Amino acid sequence: MSIPHTKRICQIIKLKPEAVDAYKAIHAAVWPGVLAALERAHIVDYSINYYPPLQLLIATMKYTGVDYEADMKLVAEDPETQKWWAVTDGMQESFVEGAQGSGTDMPWWTEVEEVFRFEGKSQ
Repeated sequence: MSIPHTKRICQIIKLKPEAVDAYKAIHAAVWPGVLAALERAHIVDYSINYYPPLQLLIATMKYTGVDYEADMKLVAEDPETQKWWAVTDGMQESFVEGAQGSGTDMPWWTEVEEVFRFEGKSQ
């Protein structure tokens, strides 16, 4: 069941083949400051999946706040998150032409359209 006032987000990016092991390793122990920044920004139920045949990372999350753009700006301004992106962005290739990295005006990850949702019965 969805949380009221929830925005669902799905994003994709390409993972460089030589970075697969390092990317998985760093995400096995995400820095506490990065997780705290996401929590402050009302991000919940966040996961990243990997599809090797296309070297595709697929991120899904829910946003439960009231001003998504403002909260994402706060994440981008967080020093620990900026350090994290300095490591992880180099492991990725953006699908956004001209993108330079996370936290800029131009998106690094590509947001994809939801075409179906089934939430089941509410209890």
